[in-house]
Amino acid sequence: MELRHLEYFVAVAEERHFTRAAERLRLAQSGLSASIRSLERELGAPLFVRSTRRVALTEAGRALLTEARRTLASVAAARSAVAAVQGLLRGTVSIGTEQCLAVIDLPTALSRFRAVHPGVEVRLRQGGSSRLLEEVRTGGLDLAFVALSGGRAPAGVGLTPLTAEPMMLVCHPGHPLAAREVVDWSALADEIFVDFHPDWGARQVTDRAFGAAGLARHVAVEVNDVHSLLDFVAADLGVALVPRPIAYKKNKKVVAVPLRATAPEWVVSVAVPSNGPANPATDALLAIAHESASADRAAPTPI
Repeated sequence: MELRHLEYFVAVAEERHFTRAAERLRLAQSGLSASIRSLERELGAPLFVRSTRRVALTEAGRALLTEARRTLASVAAARSAVAAVQGLLRGTVSIGTEQCLAVIDLPTALSRFRAVHPGVEVRLRQGGSSRLLEEVRTGGLDLAFVALSGGRAPAGVGLTPLTAEPMMLVCHPGHPLAAREVVDWSALADEIFVDFHPDWGARQVTDRAFGAAGLARHVAVEVNDVHSLLDFVAADLGVALVPRPIAYKKNKKVVAVPLRATAPEWVVSVAVPSNGPANPATDALLAIAHESASADRAAPTPI
């Protein structure tokens, strides 16, 4: 088994499409297909279920994906360790983040990192915290900035909390709750909600809080970005519970109202594999990220 075969397999597994994987790898599709067939013959099992539009992993393919990512990460770590001895940082760092975490100015932190370590390629993608944590666990990401309730994480993932923020109500200025100085949970029982997809940290915080209070709620609008959520609330299509940094975004069309002192907390953390960062480049990026988070907490700015 050759490393390139594992690299090709991981690309197809992540893209779920041979043509897109070939474009990503800058290979001819015929060569990529031949390599995957060779790997399947060597392992004695089909790795993908193929159709005209997409491919899906078989049970054997899912088992291989976790190990292939770990193997490739180990090889990358070995190369990085040798480069570090020579005073160089090389390789790739893959990062995940939820939107609008506010505690860290990620574009600035990544710009600083690139200026100091130009030999390291940084790959970034956004997603919900549940998905990002799973990718850290399986080796698809080197680190992720996530938001959770209570700072819990799956086995195999270590969390370092960066900050905690209370949840707040946002609503249309004409909504009856907009004039209140503080809102009780009981006042939210019959409201229609706008909320994030269930794998977002803020959604999970709200779901747990309602469950703990013994209250049901109706989510009529489900979105995957912060600005859409605020737009739907501003259109009076529902209320929302969001972390304080989102509640105070520059949006004149919604009103932010605090919850009672029992408001749940939205905890922002950095997630890495529980056995620690895979390479020195990840360590270097984490150091810059922690510096950025500390600076942002010391001198908050409007977002």
